[in-house]
Amino acid sequence: MVNMSRSWRTITDLLKHKPSMMRVADHLGRGRGRLRILDEVISPPPAKGRPDLRRWESHTLAATWIGHATTLLRVGKKTVLTDPVFLSRIGIGLGLLTAGPKRLIAPALRIAELPPIDLILISHAHFDHLDRPSLMKLSRKTPVITASGTADLIADLGFGNVSELRWGETGKLDQLLVTATPVRHWGARTFYDQHRGYNAYILQSNDVRVLYGGDSAYHEGNAKLDPVNLAILGIGAYDPWVAAHATPEQAWTMAGHVGAEYLMPMHHSTFKLSQEPMSEPLDRLLTAANGSAEKVVVRQPGELWSRT
Repeated sequence: MVNMSRSWRTITDLLKHKPSMMRVADHLGRGRGRLRILDEVISPPPAKGRPDLRRWESHTLAATWIGHATTLLRVGKKTVLTDPVFLSRIGIGLGLLTAGPKRLIAPALRIAELPPIDLILISHAHFDHLDRPSLMKLSRKTPVITASGTADLIADLGFGNVSELRWGETGKLDQLLVTATPVRHWGARTFYDQHRGYNAYILQSNDVRVLYGGDSAYHEGNAKLDPVNLAILGIGAYDPWVAAHATPEQAWTMAGHVGAEYLMPMHHSTFKLSQEPMSEPLDRLLTAANGSAEKVVVRQPGELWSRT
């Protein structure tokens, strides 16, 4: 049997040089995951933590890390789920299995354990951020905000309220404002569909401001933003992809640019997407933080942080 955890990168590198195969990959990348029973034969080990959500709705600013870029946020009076990925593999569907990296640690919450979700937030169309099989398991009544040129990957699943935002544009859900901000990344799902956008977002409700960073290499655009209470930034997949993903030290600097009171790291320790050791990103981040390590919150899946 092919070891998919080792071969998925080789497969995609071969496909992206063949436009006809990329069209096939685009079709396969639109699968809904209904038949991928082999993905779940061997379950990943459980997350060490599980958040206690009994007082969740009493918070005006709270966050827990479910895994990779999937976070559960309480901003004002709204609950936001970012880039939901809950299954054991990500990638294109090949019948009974998925061609892509396997999950190394299970989500800290199952979908059935989530509180009512007011908004689903999608940063871009990459398989580890826009996972159609996971979206299929969520309520299609939930509003979705996503990047430009990506609504077609969501609306056909049955979601009736899908809004696209370009950089600088703002969406509103009652008192919650969501503004798309620039990142250094790319948006194509299969290297063929170059029209797709890619965002970070500022979420604001009254005096609460959160930056959800999506995927990004180092840039200084955050310095143009007003300060935030919490910055959620990726710290992994930088070796050798530093042109697309910030290093831990760069993420710490970018959090400083936006005047973040706290930094919540994500995009590490869940999937093997690059060459750095799995434990390295968090270790390097805490070293970079030096005497301010207390500002780094939610270091493991399942930890819950709230502003006191």
